[in-house]
Amino acid sequence: MSNTTAAVVSAEIGTAKKEKMPISLIWLTIGAFAIGMTEFLVMGLLPNVANDLNVSIPKAGQIITSYALGVAFGAPLLTILTHSIAKKKLLVLLMFIFILGNGLSMIAPNYTLLIIARIMTALAHGTFLGAGTLIATHLVAPHKKGSAVALVLAGLTIANIVGVPFGTFIGQQFGWRASFGVITILGFIALLGIAKYIPSIKENQHVSIMQEINAVMKPQVLLTLVAGLFGCASLFALFTYISPILQQISGFQEHSVTWILVLFGVSVTIGNLIGGKLADWKTTPYLIVNYAILSIVLAIFTVTLQNPILAIITLFVWGAAAFSIMPGIQLRTMTLASEAPMLVATSNHSFLNLGNAIGAYLGGLVITIVGLEGLPWLASALAFIGFILVLIIYKTDEKTV
Repeated sequence: MSNTTAAVVSAEIGTAKKEKMPISLIWLTIGAFAIGMTEFLVMGLLPNVANDLNVSIPKAGQIITSYALGVAFGAPLLTILTHSIAKKKLLVLLMFIFILGNGLSMIAPNYTLLIIARIMTALAHGTFLGAGTLIATHLVAPHKKGSAVALVLAGLTIANIVGVPFGTFIGQQFGWRASFGVITILGFIALLGIAKYIPSIKENQHVSIMQEINAVMKPQVLLTLVAGLFGCASLFALFTYISPILQQISGFQEHSVTWILVLFGVSVTIGNLIGGKLADWKTTPYLIVNYAILSIVLAIFTVTLQNPILAIITLFVWGAAAFSIMPGIQLRTMTLASEAPMLVATSNHSFLNLGNAIGAYLGGLVITIVGLEGLPWLASALAFIGFILVLIIYKTDEKTV
């Protein structure tokens, strides 16, 4: 290699290292932050909501399940119905739906109407994150796509550090309805930022609905979606009931739960960003290791929950392992369906939230049958199924090469 060529290569590498994410991505992150806050907030306030609406904790858990099902079935349907709308306009519409749903949640007088309002809010969730991550990949260089996806999804995880603890504090001090009021205001801020700063993305060709559906139905795409489903089922089987678990098993006071959720939020944010870097490197191999670690950590949790200090340490590692999966699943599915990625991108969040619903539902059953102590075992088993599926994906990939 000549000195001139070496200098050019060195300059290109230096430029690549200095590349920064477009500042406009921050508004997608803020939108995801608002979505993450409304999704995870109820978990920290589950006992408060249950007491106020005069329902049991397992029944209150169905508020989370209904939201997840709204995402699971609403996202693909909404994506199909809004197929011809430009992505930026679609994001604005979805954020408006999000604001309306949270406003109705704030004033819902009973359990049934709260469920309905939560389902309405959920309609915006999957399609927003699908369209948002797709736009993000168009705004960066090819080797930065995983990191761009992780940056958008970081809104969900940062919501756990700032939004959920703050919303939980507001809910404990002024009632859980006040928390939904805060989220509604946040939705307005995100809406204004998206409308002003997110650029319109030119789509190179028209992709038909059938092309989108066929992309989702690819065997490798479906296997990846199902693996993601079990990852989220594992997360929500335990995290849905984390507040009563920490109070009744680990012995923490209610006010301590807020700060533990902050720590959990830090861990999931770290895990998400690490997952984005690893997704840019070797997606499937890192997912294999990730699922294995997740299953082992959750099994260990069955013991460490009895000790407050060990419980916090394990919770931190669990959060990082659980959320580092997400960018890899999202990037892999969109890459496999690069010719028609929109429905795949939203279907990914549909499957993830279907996993949320399944996990929360199974968690409620386990509480009824064996009590809160059985939840870590359930979560570990679900993560292990995800591990087996990713192994199958890896072996299938080898055969197709």
